[in-house]
Amino acid sequence: MTELSTSILEAVDPATEKVFATLPASSLEDVGRVVSRARHAVQTNAQWGSPSVRAHALYEMARLLRENADELALTECRDTGKPLAQGRDDVAMAASYFTYYAGWADKFGGRSIPLGPEFVDYTVREPWGVCAQIIPWNYPLQVTARCAAPAMAVGNAVVLKPSEQASLTPYRLAALYREAGLPEDFFTVVVGAGDVGSALVGDAGVDHVTFVGSAAVGLRVARQCLERYIPVELEMGGKSPTLVFEDADLDRAVPVIVRALIQNAGQSCSAGSRVIIAAPIYDEVIGRITRAFGALSIGPGESDFDLGPLVSARQLEHSHGMVTRARESGARIVCGGRRPANLASGWYLEPTLVDNVDVDAEIVQEEVFGPVLVASRVADDEEAVRVANNSTYGLVAGIWTRDLRRAHAVANRLEVGQVFVNSYGVGGGVAIPFGGLKRSGHARGKSEEALLAYSRVKNICIAL
Repeated sequence: MTELSTSILEAVDPATEKVFATLPASSLEDVGRVVSRARHAVQTNAQWGSPSVRAHALYEMARLLRENADELALTECRDTGKPLAQGRDDVAMAASYFTYYAGWADKFGGRSIPLGPEFVDYTVREPWGVCAQIIPWNYPLQVTARCAAPAMAVGNAVVLKPSEQASLTPYRLAALYREAGLPEDFFTVVVGAGDVGSALVGDAGVDHVTFVGSAAVGLRVARQCLERYIPVELEMGGKSPTLVFEDADLDRAVPVIVRALIQNAGQSCSAGSRVIIAAPIYDEVIGRITRAFGALSIGPGESDFDLGPLVSARQLEHSHGMVTRARESGARIVCGGRRPANLASGWYLEPTLVDNVDVDAEIVQEEVFGPVLVASRVADDEEAVRVANNSTYGLVAGIWTRDLRRAHAVANRLEVGQVFVNSYGVGGGVAIPFGGLKRSGHARGKSEEALLAYSRVKNICIAL
């Protein structure tokens, strides 16, 4: 951070509904100053052009994350409501991103193109310059690393704005970066509400934008970028299906289906929020999921229960409202759907299973972003694929079957960016490309794909 305004941003613990920390919010003038300094750094710091310098900086960021893991995990837990174990996993994943892309810094480049003996032709990969990154509240530290690390690895400076609902860990990481004496102004954080994000995207010194969040806000960001003729990476959520066929190993499948839904209280863009079940095993799967939901512990993330609170009163109202409207429209609430009676404070919602819902219903088509799973019964593989693809989103899908011929055939027909067979998520998978289709956006994060997004190609042709 550079100079800041005197406005204060409050961090509220979703488990207690009370303010537990404050931090200074950035003014619009602060945004301009930070971008200007980042741009100056890119243009004048020749050292940052060295892959070895960038690799060292990223390795140092990974080290800082690991050295401060306990503090960061607890902060993430209290700021977002997630269980402490998930907070620890997020810190470990964030460190893994910086380590992974540090290794790429001196290995990612252009290629030569054979044009015959009279020419030398080659491409180079150049950084865009200043990358603005706007990230959501559900995984603030992990998504910071996922976006910042590849951008920095190829030589960009990053100015990042976390959600005003969960800014503490990205803000702390920026402070650790400065305290470690790493190259100045190549990783900075501004904090505040939507006006700060809009100012950042609209700043003339920004060359590239990444947005992770809702489709509605992403559309506004994309329009801003289009007006300025700058590239934008959009990752905007999902309504991800898991397809369970009659030959599935249910002892393996059901625990994974449950975890894929309740991770971060269902507040994940890749949450497995729809389950599509073959008719012969439908009742058995519903029964198993119901029993698994009933066995989950619910309480403050700091005490490491299975399921923590939602991030805000507004998010609880949104999620609970969708369940209520589904019930009023004739859906069956198999289990859950209520606020736990034994918890006096906190924005909690019981893990909820819904069925008997039309495939075009709101709760099937729109993100609940809460611990709500919607089940559909299908007669055969054709119907399973049709129901899975009947969505404006297309991020992730899971398939459970012992028949790998079926798995391969179905995977190729699913309109999503990631498919997991007899698994889901694979520990985050830093080396696995992540991104979607349709309303989920077109960005590809993680893996080498992210390096392509954060760099541009220049071709150089020399006549000999």
